[in-house]
Amino acid sequence: MRQSLLPKEIDVLARRVIEQNIAAGRKITIAESCTGGLVAAALTEIPGSSTVLDRGFVTYSNEAKIEMLGVSSDIIETFGAVSIACVWAMANGALANSNADVAVAISGVAGPGGGTDKKPVGTVVFARAVRNSTGEPEGELKIFDGSSRAEVRFQATVCALELLLP
Repeated sequence: MRQSLLPKEIDVLARRVIEQNIAAGRKITIAESCTGGLVAAALTEIPGSSTVLDRGFVTYSNEAKIEMLGVSSDIIETFGAVSIACVWAMANGALANSNADVAVAISGVAGPGGGTDKKPVGTVVFARAVRNSTGEPEGELKIFDGSSRAEVRFQATVCALELLLP
């Protein structure tokens, strides 16, 4: 009998995210692009996830980012979908369109194509936004091992889950 749909490392981390956010009384939302819903899938594998996960947005296309999360087309045209500016707007859009206390957004180049000199395959950007926060925007750019699409998406999912820990 299969215990979990996803790899053990992701399952263990998702369980920590759910348990620690329950303890903190926080609701979360995710805006995903290159991970295509893997973060939400990992969280919903865990019993009790409905207490924590308000909703997830899979905004794979630029149009979806604009329509569902209110990302400005100017941001995408100027900086690209794989930029701190874009994921920061995605995270804030996810907060604005949810009942969550914290949002994490992910966008990247999973490959095998789509990479450029400035944004090679494996480039993934993350942002975390907290409701009513007055601090600096939280964003991070990582370059993961781009040897396979699955590896980039796995590493991005782990990073996003870590950002959801209180």
